[in-house]
Amino acid sequence: MAHLHITAWALAFILLFVVVAMYRGNSGKIGKILHMVLRLDYLIILFSGASLFLDYSNYSGELFVKIIAGLWTIVAIEMITVKTSKGAATKAWWIQFVIFAAIAIILGFGRLPLGILP
Repeated sequence: MAHLHITAWALAFILLFVVVAMYRGNSGKIGKILHMVLRLDYLIILFSGASLFLDYSNYSGELFVKIIAGLWTIVAIEMITVKTSKGAATKAWWIQFVIFAAIAIILGFGRLPLGILP
């Protein structure tokens, strides 16, 4: 399940940049379609993340920090795409995206036991 989760959020990161490029390049219809695909990807991320959460035998504080950081990353991605489609400023959401995505990735790969690294 870890591989599905990693693949899903890697796809979300790629789709984020593609959707933002489409919205900025005035390809609104393609951007909206890819935005909906990105929203479907959120469901895969949430499903696989919930499955990984249930596989843990002991719940530590780091696990809950990672869950909050992961959820906030999804919120930041959605806000970036929505605000870009409306032509609003997104600088604050980009900063939040980078910070919370880094926290989630570091905890997932480096600290928690169900990551793919030893």
